[in-house]
Amino acid sequence: MYGTTAKILRVDLTNGTIETQTLSEDFYRMYPGGKALAGYILLTELPPHTEPFSPENVMVFANGLLTGAPVSTATRYVVSARSPLTGGYGESEAGGFWGPELKMAGWEAIVVKGKAPKPVYLWVNGDQAEIRPAEHLWGQMTAEVQESIRSELGDDKIRVLQIGPAGEKLVRFAGITNDLRHFNGRNGLGAVMGSKNLRAIAVRGNQRYQSLAYDAKTLMAIGGKLAKTVKENPLSWDLQERGTPGLVEPLNTGGILPTRNFRQGAFENVDEVKWEMYEKTLLTARRTCYACAVRCKREVAVEGRESPYGGPEYETVGAFGPNCGVSDLQAIAKANELCNAYMLDSISCGATIAFAMECFEHGLLTLEDTGGLDLRFGNAEAMLQVIELIGRREGIGDLLAEGCKRAAEKIGGDAPFFAMQVKGQELAMHEPRGKFNVGMGYAISEIGADHLVVAHDTAFAKPEAIQLKAAAPLGITQALPPRSLGEEKMEMFYILERWGSLEKVTGFCFFGPAPRSFIPPEDVLQSINAATGWNISMDEALTIGERATNLARLFNAREGFTRKDDTLPERLFTGLENGALQGQAIPRDEFEQSLTILYQKKGWDPQTGLPTPEKLRALGLEWAIDVVSSNQ
Repeated sequence: MYGTTAKILRVDLTNGTIETQTLSEDFYRMYPGGKALAGYILLTELPPHTEPFSPENVMVFANGLLTGAPVSTATRYVVSARSPLTGGYGESEAGGFWGPELKMAGWEAIVVKGKAPKPVYLWVNGDQAEIRPAEHLWGQMTAEVQESIRSELGDDKIRVLQIGPAGEKLVRFAGITNDLRHFNGRNGLGAVMGSKNLRAIAVRGNQRYQSLAYDAKTLMAIGGKLAKTVKENPLSWDLQERGTPGLVEPLNTGGILPTRNFRQGAFENVDEVKWEMYEKTLLTARRTCYACAVRCKREVAVEGRESPYGGPEYETVGAFGPNCGVSDLQAIAKANELCNAYMLDSISCGATIAFAMECFEHGLLTLEDTGGLDLRFGNAEAMLQVIELIGRREGIGDLLAEGCKRAAEKIGGDAPFFAMQVKGQELAMHEPRGKFNVGMGYAISEIGADHLVVAHDTAFAKPEAIQLKAAAPLGITQALPPRSLGEEKMEMFYILERWGSLEKVTGFCFFGPAPRSFIPPEDVLQSINAATGWNISMDEALTIGERATNLARLFNAREGFTRKDDTLPERLFTGLENGALQGQAIPRDEFEQSLTILYQKKGWDPQTGLPTPEKLRALGLEWAIDVVSSNQ
């Protein structure tokens, strides 16, 4: 076997035991890491209807096939469990250095079951692993915990993955961080770790990916070539220069910058939060993930000092800025810092606060409910105070820590209309009324609203677009309007969804492969083949991605999800209040018709949304047919 350590570390926290599992080559070719490996383990090992916070919930930390390879953007790993936010398949990816370090330590994945009687952390030092006490770390902020673990173990190069106080308090959108700058933010998986009394997983490795590869020379040559092309491609070059905060102004111009809880598509104070202001008032340096030449990470100064948590990404700027009506970049950077210290998903946190602001302005929440906070749009001081209340589950923060869907159900009245969520997960800061495939991705995603299901519509709007030209090897050659649905658009979606899922299996960042960025599809395949010796085709690559998506779909079907859950917030079927797309909405009938078309292309029953037995056989998942039959 090449390209893999073929080993999984299995930890039972209840019994305090650690075991090693060795994978076969046939198995690994079917489920070669990341989303595919995690989906298989959850579907086969987690009993149906397991409560997310029970010891029986299973957590999987799975590297991608190429995670740690000497190829730019091959850095990511998946964390999966049953989500406490959605009740369905939970998944979140992150880059950085922890995943590559785990591979260097000799492990493809860590599977955690049970619950420790007292707080612990896991220490993985090469092929050795031990469970260590963490009572002295419980309740501390993430920066202090990372420093304490490295000091305790005597090595400042140890990579520390951890939750924060929010995960300890079981905030349903608590996240996970590694190196304080890279985040498994979505789906509340930090709360699952907290429910297991697992504060951190520290890792130190001593090998290199090249020692695993079938053809290390070719793999390194691909990596060297790609490192040189980063600055030649305007997409990756822009990411290096501006990072994701550079999206603020163009989205505002296009009328698709979520503003005041998605009521509006343009922010009147955009000049105060756009890239030029970020660069002028916050930026101190640019950083990167393991072996990545893109360097999209920003370092910033907050309150006159270098932040230990890095700078806010676009999603955070959007969530705490325009979506909360806040135009103070320093306050937004402070919000980012607080989220990372408590370890809250900044998307869900900002979106939930925007929801609360709208409820407050409509009288559904009062000063008595908020503890005297004037929680109106634009009140940066109140916003920052609420973040800390959520992180500690105090006052109004205890309600909002449940996420906007559960909070809305408790508040009642019109609150559910203001809850911008799908399957319980808050929308990311991308306006689907201007990008219909993004809306379809929000609706159909197994983890709830997710903006990374497919590359966004605007990339394929013009025949001369470099993204469209780069997508030709995938079979996408026709430019289509961003605000279109129908047969052709669903064919594009189907292709892009499989390709995006393959990235989650292989460990590529979304800012690596085309059409989103600079790595040609043929170089993705060549990298896989150089690592493994498999010689896979484009069709087989897309099948790997599709298999992973169907495993997650089966998990949700088993937990009771059906077609009715593949929908969007009611607000998105009404018109935007301002901006270039003022008055525009997603046409409900056309959306439902296109969803049926997409189901048919995917081999899913249009009535139930379940994969058909024929589709499962085609994917080599015939063993899972009983999951479908038991849900019909």
